[in-house]
Amino acid sequence: MDRFNRLPQKLRKLTRETKAERTLYCNPGYSRVHDIRIASFFIELLRRFRKSPKNIDSMAWTSSGSSNAELIDNMLRNGILGKVVGDVVDGNKSEAECASDRIARAMKKVDRANYVRDKRDAYEDSPQTIGHGATISAPHMHAYAASHLLPYLPPGGRVLDVGSGSGYLSAVLYHLIEDPHGHKPSSSDSGAKSKPLIIGIEHVSELTDWSISNLKHDGLGEALEKGQIEMVTGDGRLGYPPNAPYDAIHVGAAAPELPQALVDQLAPGGRMFIPIGTYKQNIYHIDKDESGKITQTEVMGVRYVPLTDRKSQEEH
Repeated sequence: MDRFNRLPQKLRKLTRETKAERTLYCNPGYSRVHDIRIASFFIELLRRFRKSPKNIDSMAWTSSGSSNAELIDNMLRNGILGKVVGDVVDGNKSEAECASDRIARAMKKVDRANYVRDKRDAYEDSPQTIGHGATISAPHMHAYAASHLLPYLPPGGRVLDVGSGSGYLSAVLYHLIEDPHGHKPSSSDSGAKSKPLIIGIEHVSELTDWSISNLKHDGLGEALEKGQIEMVTGDGRLGYPPNAPYDAIHVGAAAPELPQALVDQLAPGGRMFIPIGTYKQNIYHIDKDESGKITQTEVMGVRYVPLTDRKSQEEH
């Protein structure tokens, strides 16, 4: 057994080198170039595995599970869900517990394996590439986004998910926008086709088609048929005017500056969750009060793929 295969399984999964490359690394005759690459690999391991209670990412790796339910339960057990929700409700314990439970229930209804390319890593609390220069965020980041938008998701409200990718967060937001008792909106009972509750917009048509397939596999075919969820292809930087205004807008890629079109489509009393920046990026709340006044609040530093056109994204 070579030295690579003697590493614990979790460490082995973090590297994507080929078997031939690993053989070269483990050969006593490898060059100093390989020393540098191996050193870089282990530096990354140390970064990923450090345990600082002040950093959500530092505990994320311990939340990975063998099933979707175990992944979410581990996030609860490790305090990750409590941490992200607690930040939003200013430490109010009862509100945080209620919000954590709602988000956990919604995320348990959405099997991440239906929304990733590599099923082997479906329940890892880490981002994954999904093709066309796009990624699906780590589950704890989806929980973070959901927690910041939760107060702006009334039953029957309307949400725009910009850069919807695989459709995962659109599905989570759909379950959250159900009423507090867990009943689906009345239109699902009447059979009527309603104005969508969730609009996912993605500028790569192949990802739009894939997301629709994913949602169907995850039990949301009826919601698609009845128009409660709609996945469209378009330039998310321009929003989606046909169904505006939106109570909440989630943006899953970093805009170089705040897109005015999205601000215009935010409903009075609504919130946008958006990463802004190029090299240095931060999540911002964009809140619009009932008079239309905009308040912009910096929340945290992040690293997202850029919100751009399809050609630039696929070259990124």
